[in-house]
Parts: sequence; C-alpha cells; structure tokens
Amino acid sequence: MNNKKEGVNMLKKLNEFTPEEFESQKHPFSIKRLSTTIGAELHDIDLTKDLSKEEIGHIYNALLTYKVIFFRDQNITTEEHLRFGQYFGELEIHPFAPLGTNREDHPEVLRITHDEENKPKENAWHSDVTWRQEPSLGSILRMIETPPVGGDTLFASMESAYENLPDTIKEKIDGTYAVHDFTIFRKRLEKQGKNPEEIEAFNKKFPKPTHPVVRTHPDTGKKSIYVNVAFTTHIEGFSDEDSRLMLNYLFNQSTIPEYQCRFKWEENSIAFWDNRSCQHYATGDYWPATRRVERVTVIGSKPV
Repeated sequence: MNNKKEGVNMLKKLNEFTPEEFESQKHPFSIKRLSTTIGAELHDIDLTKDLSKEEIGHIYNALLTYKVIFFRDQNITTEEHLRFGQYFGELEIHPFAPLGTNREDHPEVLRITHDEENKPKENAWHSDVTWRQEPSLGSILRMIETPPVGGDTLFASMESAYENLPDTIKEKIDGTYAVHDFTIFRKRLEKQGKNPEEIEAFNKKFPKPTHPVVRTHPDTGKKSIYVNVAFTTHIEGFSDEDSRLMLNYLFNQSTIPEYQCRFKWEENSIAFWDNRSCQHYATGDYWPATRRVERVTVIGSKPV
C-alpha cells in the first residue's frame, strides 16, 4: 500500500488544539512529552511496517502539536527511512553536500558523520535550508552511531518565542521580510575547489530568497519567528544597524530554556522536526568521538 501524503490531511486542523486536548484523543501510539512547550516521544508504533492513512494522519498531527516528535528503538532500513519521509511529501537532494555525503544508491539520504578528523559544525541554532525559495517542511534524522557521552540535540519552539515577544517588537517585525543566503555552503564549495564560474552557476540556481520575519504556519495558522543565525543576513527596509540589532535580538529567543526541549540520542532513535515552527541545535560536545546519522528532508512550500 502506498499512502504517500494521503494520510496527512485526514484529521482536523490543529490551530485550536492544545497538547492536552490532543493527548485526550485516541491515538495509535502513546505519548511522552519532553517539555511544556515542545517535543514528545511517540511509543508503541513500528516504523518498519507500512503505515495506514490513519496512522500517518495521527503522526503528522502530533508533529503539528509538538513541533518535534521522537521514536525509540526503530531498527529501520534505508528504504524504510525513505518510505516514512515520503508519507509526508517529496524528498529533497541536498545540493551542497560534500562528496560522498549523499548516498549514491539513495541521494535523498544525507549522511552526516563527525569524528576526530571532522569536527561538528551544526552547533548553531537554525532551521534547515531556509536559503531555498521553498524551504523544507521537516527533517527526519536517524541515529546510526552515538558517541559515548554527549551529542544531544536541542529544539526550540519559535511559536512560543513569537508569542512571548513584547508587542512593541511584534509591531516592528510583523509584515517585514528578511534575506537568507547559503554563505556557509558557498565557502564549502570554494574549499572543494569549485571555480568562480561554477560557484556563480550555483548563485544563479539558488538566488537569495526573502522570507517573512514572522512566518504563518500553513497548517495551523500559528505565527513563529522565521530568522536564524545560520542563514539570515538582514531585514529588508531596516538600516544596517537596526537590522543587526533586531536580528540579534530575535536570534537569541531560541536560546531561552523555557522554549526548548533536549533529546538524548540512542542508536535507532529517530527525530522528526517541523522546520516551519522550530529551530534546532546539535551539540558538538562529544568531539573527537564519532557520531553518525542519516537524514531525509521533506520539501516544503514558500513561507507566508
């Protein structure tokens, strides 16, 4: 049975649901929340099996409710990882992955390995691929090899961050747009030996997009801060100084513990996060030990 994307819209939209109301319903899994604002583990569901439309709908609505959901003890194959991601949409192929990072047999699978020779670089708050015109809906990460100590990932609800902004700040940023860029990947291309003509071709293929500073979620209608320190360069219509000050203020909202949860990885753990409503930070405290993961990313829509 191919239930790709068919289960996503089965259940009621969740803009009026609280986590407590969601948990009061009947689901094909049990729920363990990680914090009051974001994150929940879903237990008693087997991702090695072909999921029904109803199960897919419940999982997607859990994603909308908690912004990031986690699964333990899921010894899935690469094909099952891909199938799970495809339930929620088309999968992207990362255009700037270093040679050998995308699996040759399944280029949608991004392999991320850090060890003594490759220090982790994901330890900054961000939402994935906001430098795309249509950034991702969400990312699904599978832990292959955990370090002995450390390597947790933190997640922050940018909806909670927006809700708690002072009204004076909301008035300044509502309706404004910010520019996003793949600067860090352009530098990687240079290190890989790409010539100026090749890099310019990438620049034309991936022009710097502008996205709302405050994004409205397409499924829930909730607003969230949609700028991040990794990819956002400036706010249009602001002076350089005002843009810098405002962005630094907004970037810092993700660091507030009350908006966060922290996930301790185990082998065969899976995280599925909503890039439209949260940011994440992969701690690099385990280096020089080894940490290996594989990720698939679901293509999203143009932010509004």
